[in-house]
Amino acid sequence: MIIIGEKINGSIPKCGAAIAARDEEYIREMARIQTQYGATYIDCCASVNENELETMEWMIKLIMEETDLPIAIDSPDPQCCVDAMPFCGDRVGLINSVSGEGNKIDIVFPKIADTKWGCVALLSDDTGIPADVEGRMKVFHDIMARAEEFGIAPDRLYIDPLVETLGANPDTLETCCELCRLIKAEYPTIHIAGALSNVSFGLPGRKYINIPFMTLVMAAGMDGAIMDPTSRDMNGVMHATEALLGIDDYCMDYIEAYRENLFGPLNRD
Repeated sequence: MIIIGEKINGSIPKCGAAIAARDEEYIREMARIQTQYGATYIDCCASVNENELETMEWMIKLIMEETDLPIAIDSPDPQCCVDAMPFCGDRVGLINSVSGEGNKIDIVFPKIADTKWGCVALLSDDTGIPADVEGRMKVFHDIMARAEEFGIAPDRLYIDPLVETLGANPDTLETCCELCRLIKAEYPTIHIAGALSNVSFGLPGRKYINIPFMTLVMAAGMDGAIMDPTSRDMNGVMHATEALLGIDDYCMDYIEAYRENLFGPLNRD
């Protein structure tokens, strides 16, 4: 499972306060702990209205000093994303994200075309988030046509099916699973990486929804997630699901993660 660690994001109140205070140690610690718990990428989102690029440079520098992991540059402003790429030096990462909205693809795809950088792509466009699978697949095909235009291979793309909260959309699981199956059938090497915890937003006992949702979408083909890798319950179930799906031969990764204390007995809270 490809994990895009979500904890360095200014929209999270504690992280936002640390960014505002220029608390270097907080950013460093979030980079260290997510690396320890098996993140594949460290997401970096300033979530500030002013001096976003300058703030991103400060954050990326701190992250790179603490971990060798690649960085997912995260901003709703695609120009900020591409302008921040040089801060990563030779370290190849992800742009998070583009969609069919406006000119985002026209800004990002030319910049990553002749590189090895990957890109998260959301299945939305100028009309918003399509309500059904058919509508989101149309956005997907439009994105893939543009990727082909710029020579960006499918395995460099991380499709976000846009997980909606169960409280507002009772069909969110069925929609995500069907999208995973259809996308993987057309492009077996493409990645699908959604924000898993969105499914429980606004609901009590969120892990009781997040955990089975993760298991079911993984079975449907989702191979990535924007998530908190330090959640021991999620981490354990993720490794167990990979073993059950035959992705983890002889449960070796599961056993190693358990030995490294990345998870343990399910927490009560």
